[in-house]
Amino acid sequence: MDYRQRIVEEAAVMFRTYGIRAVTMDMLAGQMGISKRTIYEVFKDKDELLQGVIKWMTVRQSKVMEKIFSESENIIEAIFKLLDFMSEHFRNMSPAFHMDMKRHHFEMMKRMGDLDELPYAKNNAEILKRGIKEGIFRKDIDIEITNKCLSEVARMSNDKDVFPPDNFINKDVIRNFYINYLRGISTQKGLDLINFYEKKLGHDKKS
Repeated sequence: MDYRQRIVEEAAVMFRTYGIRAVTMDMLAGQMGISKRTIYEVFKDKDELLQGVIKWMTVRQSKVMEKIFSESENIIEAIFKLLDFMSEHFRNMSPAFHMDMKRHHFEMMKRMGDLDELPYAKNNAEILKRGIKEGIFRKDIDIEITNKCLSEVARMSNDKDVFPPDNFINKDVIRNFYINYLRGISTQKGLDLINFYEKKLGHDKKS
């Protein structure tokens, strides 16, 4: 593994654990047992390092998503598995990371969001197309409009200002927003599958 990859992976762990502002280049260098100069030879500043971290996270998450979709019997099963993965990911992430991104790196978020690169700001078009092909989503939906709506639903459900963690469980918020939206675009087959996996999830929780 080269220095760039090592630095990105270690920075990702530290950013997720302590928040972005709390982690200095000195701390990162000390944690890795290398000099700060070595880090600056690879990344010109902390913002460039953060961009590298986010892109690395996105690639990683994309691979997980591809595996989930390829191994699922239908798109509804895939969505429930994906929601579990997302919930686990955010549960293990410090609220400080979200706060720092929103307050101090908003332009970066906006720029990367426009390029569809932010983690979990994924394009849902393929999900919708597969759902229509499987007879799970209605054929009359506008994929472009619905795709944008689903992206906003995902963003809003993860907004800590709207749903503070002390008052709301992230998994419940995501499911209430996202799954209820999917009900509105589903065929009867889709509704039956949603009900099936919701019951299966409840059974799994009790077992």
